[in-house]
Amino acid sequence: MYPIRTGKEFLERGYNVYGLCTSGTQVAQGMRSSGIETFEISSKGKLIASKLLRLNHWLKQRNVKIIHCHKSGDILVSALLSLLTRRKTFFTEHMGVTRPKKDLYHKWAYSHIDQIFSISNETYKRNLEALPVPENRITRLWLGTDIPEQPIDNQNQIATIKFEVGLPRDSIIIGNLGRVCSGKGQMELLEAFHLLKDTYPELHLLLVGGLDVSEGSDNTFVHKLKDSINHLNLTQRVHLAGFRTDTNRMLAAMDIVCLPNHNEAFGLTAIEAMAAKKPIVAANTGALPEILYSTALLADPLDPQKIADNIEYYLLDKELMKKNSARAYQRAQSEFSMSTHIQKLAKYYHE
Repeated sequence: MYPIRTGKEFLERGYNVYGLCTSGTQVAQGMRSSGIETFEISSKGKLIASKLLRLNHWLKQRNVKIIHCHKSGDILVSALLSLLTRRKTFFTEHMGVTRPKKDLYHKWAYSHIDQIFSISNETYKRNLEALPVPENRITRLWLGTDIPEQPIDNQNQIATIKFEVGLPRDSIIIGNLGRVCSGKGQMELLEAFHLLKDTYPELHLLLVGGLDVSEGSDNTFVHKLKDSINHLNLTQRVHLAGFRTDTNRMLAAMDIVCLPNHNEAFGLTAIEAMAAKKPIVAANTGALPEILYSTALLADPLDPQKIADNIEYYLLDKELMKKNSARAYQRAQSEFSMSTHIQKLAKYYHE
């Protein structure tokens, strides 16, 4: 959904923004709802086979001079378009390449890209090693999010949100947001929660994220997670909220945000939690230590006991919770605001 967020920001700044997407998807719906005019396709294969000339004509009619890709699979479409009409081209590498892409095909496909954005130092290092482009065409550009002037902290509002998702009013909520799959660490978090549940009977676990493949989840993993919740007799203490668009409200209900992501390339959920002024327990791997810096407690994401220990540090030290949540909010404001990100991105567009 990142292209929708940035597209909306550029629209508000007076730019004309257009989107290429697959019809019938949440991306297509989100783009249209945000005021982004779309060229919709049934599949990438059909686009390349029979609609590329039509797409190029559509872009020409709208005087599109810049193309920004967000998936490596879209680079082929962009490369073929560049054979028809040369446009300035950018690619944001959201994942960080793990296997070399220096064969003849990738050298050709990447040759038309003017600048590649790596979303963290971690992905920047991976991309330097793996991508077939010179160093001066790869740069680090952190993502951004909306930083509220005042995160939701009204207790009546929070009580209403808790009621909506079935949380007891006086419960202490450990929360997690993100795609529900093995790499995001929900299973390890569940095991950590199980270690704490008897000592802290007021603790509840809130997991926010789609529960079906159509919402971005791994269905096999979702079934395993639900089976584990049942096996551990935690159905009354673990709450699966499903896919939500009101991220700020879900975060408001959480007392501690826990992100044991195994190898995160950036961690947009981390900066959303920072922007919500929340104490955070996160993985000590991937880009999360870079993003969070000294504002969170870090643990091995594969060790439920270490995760549980860090959650308990917060439960036993309210001052540490306050200090880290304030630090996180300040860092989000200074480094990860959407306006800062858009300003930096616009400079590249205008170079």
